Amino acid sequence: MTDGDDAVVVELPAAHLKAPIVLVETQEQWQAARDDLSTGEGPLAVDAERASGFRYSQRAYLVQLYRRGSANYLVDPIAVSDLSDLTREFAHLEWIIHAAHQDLPCLREVGVNPARLFDTELVGRLVGLERVGLQGAVEDLMGLALAKEHSAADWSTRPLPAPWLTYAALDVELLPDLRDILHGLLEEKDLEAIAQEEFVAALEAPAPTPREQPWRRLSGLHQVKGGRSLAIAKALWEARDSYASEIDRAPGRLVPDRSLVAAVLANPSSQRELASLKAFHGRASRSELPRWWAAIEAGRAAEDLPPARVASDGPPPPRIWADKNPVAAKRLVAARKGIEALSEETGIPGENLLTPDHLRRVCWEPPATLTEAALAEHLGELGARSWQRTLMVPLLLEAFVSEPQ
Repeated sequence: MTDGDDAVVVELPAAHLKAPIVLVETQEQWQAARDDLSTGEGPLAVDAERASGFRYSQRAYLVQLYRRGSANYLVDPIAVSDLSDLTREFAHLEWIIHAAHQDLPCLREVGVNPARLFDTELVGRLVGLERVGLQGAVEDLMGLALAKEHSAADWSTRPLPAPWLTYAALDVELLPDLRDILHGLLEEKDLEAIAQEEFVAALEAPAPTPREQPWRRLSGLHQVKGGRSLAIAKALWEARDSYASEIDRAPGRLVPDRSLVAAVLANPSSQRELASLKAFHGRASRSELPRWWAAIEAGRAAEDLPPARVASDGPPPPRIWADKNPVAAKRLVAARKGIEALSEETGIPGENLLTPDHLRRVCWEPPATLTEAALAEHLGELGARSWQRTLMVPLLLEAFVSEPQ
């Protein structure tokens, strides 16, 4: 078939399950699942589903497990709260996870923690796939259409609908085959050692540091001017966040960001006026009206007003470097050109050769003594991996020396 032009659109065959689905909701079922998985072959495929956008927490509401020769086990971590037996019994296996940085935090909360990793998304980036999401990788490398219509579902729903279970099971059943294809590409490009270093780094990565002022992520906050108005916005955000945490609901489902900002901009003189504000809406906008009004009053009474901006520990945006630090701007341009050339040569995307934040920091403030050893040490302190330092130090040194210091 065609799309109306000359291009031919090929319809891929849909991915179908081959192994049965087994829902695990009791300790007895959990033991049986581990017994069956222990008789399977090859790596252990693992996935997790959360309820982002529906719940406040980022906990796992479903954990999917599969090995070749086993059933597809869909474990309810609410009913079976401790899954640490999996970690102990299968530590010797390689675990396949797609985008491990997303799933590891919630998996670790229920005791699931791999010792050996193969991250199919990460490898997709290293080998230069155009699409590194699971759907795109499966379509491009395996020639199968993988529907993702349930990716944003509320996985805290009980019971889970049958189509959702099929969706969840496919996410792990396809991983072993996808892993083998990607491993072949790693071998072709001689990137196995680099991938292993990345896997270790992913497993050892520390938990993200909580933001000091998370309320500043309020969408539309740029419209709010003045310390007093910012204090009100902060109080409203904190009141919503506290209530959302208390009832385990996504904050935006209670009162959207735009409604909080609208309340700040409208500056209502009474609770009644706040209630009459059409732009202030949401599921809890009226049922919790006293809560929101109390927050507005607290913001108006606050003595310690927040500043308009928060000082950053990093360099300023590159767009102003030419005025603020023209030498650093030249270093950044030269380094980016070198990375682009190296990316074309190796097939590794530039952002994987060196994290953009690391690049900006080293260009803005390189070591006082510009040597290979000093650059390598500086990059290591920033968090660059050994393989990145090996590739990037000569490149950066050449780029920096070519520009006046």
